[in-house]
Amino acid sequence: MELDAELLQKLEDSLDTSNPEGGEVPIKIIGFGEISLVFEIADDPMGAVAYKRLPIFDSIEQVERHIEIYNRYNQLFADLGVNIPDFGAAWVRRQREAEGKKKAKKQDDTTPITLFCAQQMLPTEAVCHKVIHQVPAEEARRLVRGILRETKKVWDHNLGDPANAIGMDTQVSNWILMDYEESAPHVPEVQSFTYIDTSTPLYRVDGVEQIEGKLFLKSVPGFLRWALEGSVLEGIINRYYDWRLTTIDIIANFYKEQLPALIPDLVEEANDFFATEAPEHAIQPISLEELNKYYKSDKRIWSVFQAFRRFDRWLKKRKGQSYDFYLPPKIKR
Repeated sequence: MELDAELLQKLEDSLDTSNPEGGEVPIKIIGFGEISLVFEIADDPMGAVAYKRLPIFDSIEQVERHIEIYNRYNQLFADLGVNIPDFGAAWVRRQREAEGKKKAKKQDDTTPITLFCAQQMLPTEAVCHKVIHQVPAEEARRLVRGILRETKKVWDHNLGDPANAIGMDTQVSNWILMDYEESAPHVPEVQSFTYIDTSTPLYRVDGVEQIEGKLFLKSVPGFLRWALEGSVLEGIINRYYDWRLTTIDIIANFYKEQLPALIPDLVEEANDFFATEAPEHAIQPISLEELNKYYKSDKRIWSVFQAFRRFDRWLKKRKGQSYDFYLPPKIKR
């Protein structure tokens, strides 16, 4: 997918992260995570495209290297038979006001670089974290099992070639249930999924992580980064290579989706799946107590993190500095 770099430059130059939908280039937010937002551009000449904005790069070499591994990451999924949307990426430098010239704009090698990752737009009502609210409990259970079957393609590869493993964030909000019809909500016995969270390329070559680890910390307030470097950051990345942990995260997300009554059955479903459809992976059964402990910890970490980010934005704006990241509204957990 070839992106319109000129349009993205105009968007970046006029973007106010406190009010992203009020810029010169009209956008509509269609989703957001803990760190970034997903949006579409009104009257986009590219057609129906979903964008993710990543203002985290310091040099051309760094961003072009990231695009290279991003392209490879998408190809790895395609090679394993995991459906992904058509995709593309382009980077721009934000133009800033030159000193002493209010309207003059300039760029130099110190101006931060923003990467836009884009995907073919798929029906937003078919994103699985929305589907689970529209179907009966037994069909939500079937959907989670279907997602586990899709992820097995990746973890079968990792089991056979651990030095060249692929990581992924498999929570329900990162999957589209294809052929889903909002007018007649239903999860069929045989499902087809598309995986959409491919903008963070997590894979290893000969045991070496390909993504630059410090990019994970760019949205973290500077006064906290020292605490997350080293083994802490390594642990955060490693969880995306652990099938059991990512499955716990899938199920724990049902707390965030305000569907706690489904969780005991989903734990049972996951344990049955691992025992009957993936015994070669020797996944230890997940307990409800373990899952509850995981979610409480995860909820506390993200709540504190977002509070620090809001403080960091307030501090920067008070000093007259720009804040490059979008902060989502308060998330009900």
